[in-house]
Amino acid sequence: MSIEATIARYKEDFDLFDDPNDKLEYIFDLGKKHTTLPDEDKHEGTYVVGCASDAWLVGDCKDGNLILRGEGTSEMAKGMLTLLLDIFGKRTADEILQFDPAGLQDMGIMELLSPVRQQSLQAFLKMVYGYAQNCKEQGA
Repeated sequence: MSIEATIARYKEDFDLFDDPNDKLEYIFDLGKKHTTLPDEDKHEGTYVVGCASDAWLVGDCKDGNLILRGEGTSEMAKGMLTLLLDIFGKRTADEILQFDPAGLQDMGIMELLSPVRQQSLQAFLKMVYGYAQNCKEQGA
């Protein structure tokens, strides 16, 4: 399933809710599937600088695919990480680099994010695209 198809699937889910609070609750529910990172993966190099709460993102390149793993400390960070790891995880570097992150607007949740949370999302995306660029360079 492509990045766009994954976003479309989430959009269908979010469209089921009329109330913005229900959409946020859905994000929190996603966080219940959240995984954690081993302590050795939580360091300055994987810390998501600019995130509203503590979060770490690890990107490993394997056979041309970017494998993402992350951990967040707040309920919102856990939910958003789960959602974003589903969208961007296990993708080729080229697929990520060719995707315009403005396409995330299609999900219908950006308006729910406070400016601080939008800044957190931008910090996460910056790391994802950095990892994807490194993965592409390793394959070159």
